[in-house]
Amino acid sequence: MKNSNLTLNKKVSLLLLSSLLLTIVFSFLFIHFLYKDLYIGTVKESLLYQGQRTADHYHYGDVSGSVKDKILWYNVISPYEVAVVEDLDDLTIRFPYLIDQKSLITNEDKRELAKGNRIMKEGYVEEFNRNVIGAIFPLMNEEKLMGYLLIYIPLAEMTEVFSRGIPILVLTGVMFYFVLFLVIQSSLGSLFKPIREMQLFSNKVAKGDFSGRLHVHSKDEMAELALTFNSMVESLQHQEERKRQFLANVAHELRTPLTYIGGYAKALTDRVQTNPEEMEESLHLIQKESIRMQRLITELLELNKLEDSSFSLDIEPIVLSQLIMDTLTLIFSQAKMKKIEINHQLNEESIINGDPDRVMQVFYNVLDNALKYSTEKSPIFIQSYEEDGMAVVKIQDSGIGIPEESLSQIGERFYRSDLSRTRNTGGYGLGLSIAKEIMHKHGGSFSIQSSEGKGTTVYLLFPLLDI
Repeated sequence: MKNSNLTLNKKVSLLLLSSLLLTIVFSFLFIHFLYKDLYIGTVKESLLYQGQRTADHYHYGDVSGSVKDKILWYNVISPYEVAVVEDLDDLTIRFPYLIDQKSLITNEDKRELAKGNRIMKEGYVEEFNRNVIGAIFPLMNEEKLMGYLLIYIPLAEMTEVFSRGIPILVLTGVMFYFVLFLVIQSSLGSLFKPIREMQLFSNKVAKGDFSGRLHVHSKDEMAELALTFNSMVESLQHQEERKRQFLANVAHELRTPLTYIGGYAKALTDRVQTNPEEMEESLHLIQKESIRMQRLITELLELNKLEDSSFSLDIEPIVLSQLIMDTLTLIFSQAKMKKIEINHQLNEESIINGDPDRVMQVFYNVLDNALKYSTEKSPIFIQSYEEDGMAVVKIQDSGIGIPEESLSQIGERFYRSDLSRTRNTGGYGLGLSIAKEIMHKHGGSFSIQSSEGKGTTVYLLFPLLDI
């Protein structure tokens, strides 16, 4: 946990030192492997070969004469020490040392030699101050034990074996560290420059400055991180702009009814109006604007509730055509007032999984919007059908339509394409926002096609229920 307080620069330096330490440890282990498994193994194989070859010079007779002469000559030209004796007790005279604080010949060794088997001896000899490898070969004549041949050699220390390799290894290691250190130090500046830029930029973003962007000059992981950071800042900037716009729209929408309410209330309290009819009209206007404010707050709370990730739907199978007919019953009076005829062609077999109240709310909001922006006696057509595993509801009106440049903003909070009709329609631009959010909660989609002066068509797509 202490390393969490280190800077990235120090962490890289620490990683470098750790890598060097691991390299040194690995080199030591590798040298130890070379010494133990290769050098000692090679010496052991050579000793056995030479000992067996020397023992083969004995053919018959006593262990004396030419055999001892050959052994004497072999001791002169060979790195090994060789001795030939007729009795085991004489071996302690030729090799009067303890191996690992044990005598040269044990009872087990005597039994093996009596069987004609050679024995290996390996261990530390204090007088030589190093390890010794040796072997004892029985000299046999027609299965009769005639004598013994002892061959041994003190092993060289590891530093002696690698007397040339270790300095080269140390020099190479130092040069490697020096070169690696220079490379890392020269790269640290370019490596940490994007991080420092991100740190400075993130401080600006934390203070609410979204104007800048990180400059990307490479295609590595740091560049990908910078692009992701830029994308995040753009999203934050967009959210900030939407929040400010939202607050401005709320203030604007509340200002108008509050102005009406305040103005008429003041006129009543100051007794500017004395005519009972005028006073009653003012009270009706105050009531009307209060209802408008209440409706605005209700729709805002509804939209915020829908956008909450913890919001859940009461899902059940729904016959789509029946729900559409139930919605038409609710708006029948509004359509009758404007003499608008609503025609429908519905697929009665389409079944979806959804929340009936919420789906009906979508239909009501879309149809209510169509009625508001349709002229008198202009028809509205509703059609439902199935396509590519989806239930499609098409609602088409012949109203004033929506300008092409406004289509992409339809469904955003408080957005209205026809601001001049706000007071007449009484809308706040929240109905379609609520409808879009409900469609999203149902895994469906909401889209609009429109031409100004020719009407609007809304497409609602719901996933069909798998039966």
